[in-house]
Amino acid sequence: MSSGQPSIRRSLLGWLLIPILIVNFIGGGLVYWLAWEPAQIAFDQSLADTCWALATRLNTNGVGISVDLPSSVEQVLRVDHINTIYFAIRNQNNQTLAGDKDFPQQSELESLDEPHFSDDMMRGEEIRIVSIKFSVGEQVVVIHVGETLKKRNAIRTRILTALIFIEGTLTFLLLGVVWIAVTKGLLPLKKIQADLNQRDFDALSAIPVEENALELGAVVTAINRLLKKIETGSNAQQEFLANIAHQLRTPLAGLKAQIEWLQDKYASESTTARSVSLMMISTERMIRQTNQLLSLARAEPSKFERKRLEPLSLDMIVADCIPNFLSAADKKNIDLGFELSPARISGDAFLLRDLIENLIDNAITYTPEGGIVTVNTLTKDKEVIFSVEDNGPGIPEAERELIFHRHYRISEGTGERVNGNGIGLAIVADIVKDHNAQITIKDAEAGGTIFSVHFPAIRSAE
Repeated sequence: MSSGQPSIRRSLLGWLLIPILIVNFIGGGLVYWLAWEPAQIAFDQSLADTCWALATRLNTNGVGISVDLPSSVEQVLRVDHINTIYFAIRNQNNQTLAGDKDFPQQSELESLDEPHFSDDMMRGEEIRIVSIKFSVGEQVVVIHVGETLKKRNAIRTRILTALIFIEGTLTFLLLGVVWIAVTKGLLPLKKIQADLNQRDFDALSAIPVEENALELGAVVTAINRLLKKIETGSNAQQEFLANIAHQLRTPLAGLKAQIEWLQDKYASESTTARSVSLMMISTERMIRQTNQLLSLARAEPSKFERKRLEPLSLDMIVADCIPNFLSAADKKNIDLGFELSPARISGDAFLLRDLIENLIDNAITYTPEGGIVTVNTLTKDKEVIFSVEDNGPGIPEAERELIFHRHYRISEGTGERVNGNGIGLAIVADIVKDHNAQITIKDAEAGGTIFSVHFPAIRSAE
């Protein structure tokens, strides 16, 4: 399939997967925000609680503000096994009353008792800071508490890792579900494709609309209309062939009779006799082609009526056909032999003659001078086998399916494909199908080819 060719599968996958991936990405961002924001608030609240705890250690004296913060209490406030805690208590003159004197300066706060959060650097590390402005007596104090971000980064990493895993798994599952859904959705098209691919070239019956998906009703209806048009055209073609062949038979028979009269009248004149002989060869070829066209029309499987089949002896029909080829075999010094065992089948005598004559004529045509052609009939198990064996050039396996197609020939003696209008084996294939039989081709032991037609046998009493 060409990469530039439109594809329903690619179109469906594009319209489904891209929006799903976008929605999945947006959903992942929202989940991350919903997971990280509460964690951030919890960490900030913990810092704010530390500020409130320090505020309880503030006292006023007549001169200023004192901080009652024993070293043991300060150690408790700073205890953290992962983060480092910093703090600074500063008066309204920005003097550090307690804590870390190198705590980074912060912007002035306007409202009292309102936590203000910011990010800054201290001693080479990023820290998160909360600042709260308190009123102690008539004076103002600002408490700053900061901590490093190790806990926060660890929590954020865990959230991201879990989210990536979950989103990756969901994405993979969604891709699989969409792929399966699209594949399942296209199965009705595959079903129609398989139905059409399995048909023979002459199977033009309508596709059942009710057995296919509702959405494909219009497509199936259009295909059925096309099949109907093709069937109508095929019927017209077959009727035309049959009519033309039938109309040509009578004048050709008259022409042959006149040429036979000329052969007798001018037999003693060599020049005229040769010309008349060539006319007879051409006329017989035209008669043969006309009969082939009529056989082709009658053997068409879609037009064949099963009621034409009747019990008959295949070996007797073969015996009647063989004398017609003795002259052609003698001209090429071909040993035309036969072994005919009693064989009863249900068939159409007219079509069976065509089948037999086409296979024998084919064998004589492709057998070199001095060759051997053997015709057999036998009953084996529950089938009757009619076979024609020759010692010609044989047929390559790659060609064996093709030779039954109309307008396909293999050149005499070379085995190479050539252009032509050979329809003999196409007629054979149609007749085989009409009789519910099978035809096989295999190599002969001494070289050459064996054509075998396997008919269902019937009892002799029938």
